[in-house]
Amino acid sequence: GHGVVPSTVCSVGEVLDMGYVLARDTVTSTIQIENTSNVTLPFSVQLESLSPTWARDRQKIPSFLTSSVQRTEIVGTQNYSGFSVFSISPTEGKIEAGKSQDLVVTFSPDHESLYYSDLLKVLLFGKQTAHEILLKGAARDVPMFVEGGVPLDVPVESLAVTSPQGAPNKVDLVAVCLEPKEPVRSLLLLLEYVEGSAEPARAEITVGAMQTRLLEGKKAVEFRLEPVAELERAGLALEPGPAGALERGQRKSIGVSWVPPAGLQTSDPPLVSALLTLVSSITECYQVLFMARVVSAS
Repeated sequence: GHGVVPSTVCSVGEVLDMGYVLARDTVTSTIQIENTSNVTLPFSVQLESLSPTWARDRQKIPSFLTSSVQRTEIVGTQNYSGFSVFSISPTEGKIEAGKSQDLVVTFSPDHESLYYSDLLKVLLFGKQTAHEILLKGAARDVPMFVEGGVPLDVPVESLAVTSPQGAPNKVDLVAVCLEPKEPVRSLLLLLEYVEGSAEPARAEITVGAMQTRLLEGKKAVEFRLEPVAELERAGLALEPGPAGALERGQRKSIGVSWVPPAGLQTSDPPLVSALLTLVSSITECYQVLFMARVVSAS
């Protein structure tokens, strides 16, 4: 007889990021599994959130009480409705020798959260793990997003379903940011200049506009960062500039560079605050904190 080692090749790596989706919308992505052996391989797929031991494993110290280094949670935010955030089709079958099988991953978040995640396992013969893929995604109630900087929040939701006063309940959003402008979130950009270096310290913020079938024909997203004069006085430079516009499905980065101004006291690093405003069918504001400091080359 001949012993055969089953082998497969996956079209994605260890992580499949579904990106930003409008809450209550649905997007799909395809994973291709190729059978590179010369025998037919029966396969099945599993999600960690549907594991029979997942509920038991949650009976531990909450992850928000541990440091970020110690956190090992794989399953993130789940839908309030009880339906799975991620679903896979088909869940089982056979892959002929030399053929491929497409697995369609569907991401269907029912509320806003930046921390949807799950683990997809592809099993051969019902027990041999061929591939493990971390599924990630984010959902917002509005068709725009901002990312970048050092995380300032905890990636764990409360068990309570909260609805902030004045929060939009429908997709067709028409609202304005009330005066005084209240930031919906804070971002911290840390710029570390290496002492004696010829290169400035750099960081960036990414602004995005979602492409969604629920908002066809809606206006694009405009953004601006202010006050520019205060940033310039602290030695911060913006690239390409403090303002711009996005079409649906586009992303743009605001690059920030910093060179310590002459006479800077390294014991008192500058901390500058600015307001990033996004305008579309609604207006949102983000507080951006710029912390710059000089670090030793060693």
